[in-house]
Amino acid sequence: MFPAPIERQSSSVQALYRIALPVALVLWLLPLIAVALTSVRSAGDITAGNYWGWPSSFNLVENYTAIFENTPIGKYILNSFRVTIPTVMGAVALSCMTGFALAVYGFRANLLVFFMFVAGNFVPFQILMVPVRDLTLQMGLYNTITGLALFHIAFQTGFCTLFMRNFIKALPKELIEAARVEGVSEVRIFWYVVLPLMKPAIAALSVLIFTFIWNDYFWATVLTQGADSQPITAGLYSLNGQWVASWHLVSAGSIVAALPPVAMFFLMQRHFIAGLTLGAVK
Repeated sequence: MFPAPIERQSSSVQALYRIALPVALVLWLLPLIAVALTSVRSAGDITAGNYWGWPSSFNLVENYTAIFENTPIGKYILNSFRVTIPTVMGAVALSCMTGFALAVYGFRANLLVFFMFVAGNFVPFQILMVPVRDLTLQMGLYNTITGLALFHIAFQTGFCTLFMRNFIKALPKELIEAARVEGVSEVRIFWYVVLPLMKPAIAALSVLIFTFIWNDYFWATVLTQGADSQPITAGLYSLNGQWVASWHLVSAGSIVAALPPVAMFFLMQRHFIAGLTLGAVK
């Protein structure tokens, strides 16, 4: 039913695997390699059309210094943190409470409420562009960090609730029943019994949501404009000049913008993997 391990295959299949794996890896990394090389090219290389050839000169310090000295990339990165961190905290906090309620309490509308949380994940977010934009204008939240963060929290809570509800559902019910027998209130059960057991799931979910929100481009361009509120994904295009495309600066800015989610993943890697695999094997 499952494919046999590569060690059990014939020698010819193993040799083909050893050749195909590096080739597939290079093809997968090719766009990132191209961006990395472009980020150290000179403006002359870009003008001459040298996009894939070896750079005539490596302007690593000049390009990466220029994006901080001549562009508002620092402000864009700060805006991304101001949007992403509150969104992660808000979505994870709400999903912990809603997941606990849907996993522990068997009220009549439990499945209906859970279905509503899950169904929102299947709605194409592009069709919500016009009503969401109009709503932000009516509420006075258009082109603000607060408005973008609030709508990200609203859109991400459905997926987070699905994640947390399934995780809490797999916890031993005997722990909750034992706490109730001892007369512990429901709030204290959530805070002192369930929440400590959810730390791996919280860490994994935080990494996922941080990456989703940091890399968001669609809502960043729909709900914000200008350096005062736009995150880095929407602000990268402003690194281009008015008349000349400065793709070497845009590439350098893209590398800088990718560092925070990569750094967070490696810092939280142990907790992230534990949160995804916990409960997979009994």
